[in-house]
Amino acid sequence: MARFLAQRGFMKPLFWSLLNVHVHGKRNLAGMSGPYIAVANHSSHLDGPLVMSALPPRLTRYLATGAAADYFFTSPTKAFAPVVFMNAFPVERGGSRSKHRGLSGNLLTEGVPILLFPEGTRSRSGAMAAFKPGPAALCISRNVPAIPIALVGAHLAMPTDSALPKSGRPDVHIVLGRPMWAEKGETARKFADRMHDQVLRMHDSMALATGFPTMADYAAEAERLKQQKAVETEQQKAVGQAAEDERTVEHERTAGHDSKHAGADRPATRDRERKDNQ
Repeated sequence: MARFLAQRGFMKPLFWSLLNVHVHGKRNLAGMSGPYIAVANHSSHLDGPLVMSALPPRLTRYLATGAAADYFFTSPTKAFAPVVFMNAFPVERGGSRSKHRGLSGNLLTEGVPILLFPEGTRSRSGAMAAFKPGPAALCISRNVPAIPIALVGAHLAMPTDSALPKSGRPDVHIVLGRPMWAEKGETARKFADRMHDQVLRMHDSMALATGFPTMADYAAEAERLKQQKAVETEQQKAVGQAAEDERTVEHERTAGHDSKHAGADRPATRDRERKDNQ
């Protein structure tokens, strides 16, 4: 209860005061109950708090958030805020086996809904990566639905290299989709792809309606920056090589000059010069 009050009494008012948040699709979750997995695109530290605050209170009272063990759980101090406000639990990235393995499944078995970001990490460009099959596999094995959620504008409001949201209460749109169930015989990979495509459609539909970049726009910008960086790197290499060539030529010129003077100072050279002058 204390955590729920902290979420609704402190976290939500805080983020709502920093951002102009628009929540869409609440009707899609009417009558929803029981454990579920909320899945969303991930490109900002705002994502978890925004999803937690946007979902109806009755669905978030016990909601637990999967957080990267190698980032948020490296020390008690770093884990404090995620645990207190997000009911965070550690999730191992990269498929490693550890003491945290199985926590997500155990929570669902106990009736606790969870929030996961199937991309596995924040997107630095804003473009959405493929969904890993883990959350889909949990939906299948625990027979629970996935709630697809699209976050539009969160990346622009607080990119991965920012410590705080941008000033001016930037707009952020949160789209809550209809619960999705795995089809009979569907593999985790195929279900993960379906979830990915649904979040993508929800995101781009809202982005086009509100003037935000689509996922394709983010990807194109990321590619442009990548090509620009490659050109700049080649230019730096060319400048460095030119400087190195100039140093080499100067060194050879200096070495030749010193060799000529050294030859002129040798006794035999001086004797020949005296005979030539007689």
